[in-house]
Amino acid sequence: MASLTSISQSQSFLMKPHLINTAITSARPNYFSSNFLPLWSRSFFKLPRMTQKNGVVVVSATTAEKPKKRYPGEAKGFVEEMRFVAMKLHTKEQAREGEKEVKEPEERPVTKWEPTVDGYLRFLVDSKLVYDTLEGIIEKAPFPSYAEFRNTGLERSEKLAKDLEWFKEQGYTIPEPSSPGISYVQYLEELSEKDPQAFICHFYNIYFAHSAGGRMIGKKVAEKILGGKELEFYKWDGELPKLLQNVRDKLNKVAESWTREEKNRCLEETELSFKHSGEILRLILS
Repeated sequence: MASLTSISQSQSFLMKPHLINTAITSARPNYFSSNFLPLWSRSFFKLPRMTQKNGVVVVSATTAEKPKKRYPGEAKGFVEEMRFVAMKLHTKEQAREGEKEVKEPEERPVTKWEPTVDGYLRFLVDSKLVYDTLEGIIEKAPFPSYAEFRNTGLERSEKLAKDLEWFKEQGYTIPEPSSPGISYVQYLEELSEKDPQAFICHFYNIYFAHSAGGRMIGKKVAEKILGGKELEFYKWDGELPKLLQNVRDKLNKVAESWTREEKNRCLEETELSFKHSGEILRLILS
């Protein structure tokens, strides 16, 4: 039966593994000393440095822990990370922070702004299809976190329904949804069921882009073809800055439970979000 003395020594070693009494270690060979190991293994094992102080061996780390990588905007919350990535995908002509290089003809700035009523109606119809889908997904909430974004005040579906009714009253024929809108909502529906981080990226970019650049475009279109009439699509019930801040807070709260990999997955989806939204936006000029 082991003596109480040996048991107590073992407990001391387990409680403080970095402190090893030399009286104990001197009784047996030190198989882990760099002199005992063969040459090839010394570089492989990267042994910690050991020094002796007052009869006690002190083990010190050989390398410092690497500092955690910081992502642009991370200190202010995840929404700022999303905003940073989105701004980088603009061209210099579109935004001061833009870095995107124009490669495709459709990415070039519009030199002649000539919207048509028919094209604008196609844009509004496809936009309504997208907002109908987004708001339906949020209401259904296949992932619990989606429920955080119900009734934010940013919803656009009912506003667009009123605008399309107004156009109908003016004698215009309301078209059926077109390919850009249909393909986008199919993608959103699939994404919402399997990849919540990527879906939230689209949610953020659609609503926040409309509240900024979308309003500017709406104003230009109204001046050109609607005699300056402001559509309901560009009006909000309540103060827009407060509504946006409320959603920012909710987004940051939801993202707090995500891993870094999940956050990166959300950010990586930004470019695809821009692609789909851009295809619908270009309908204005069709």
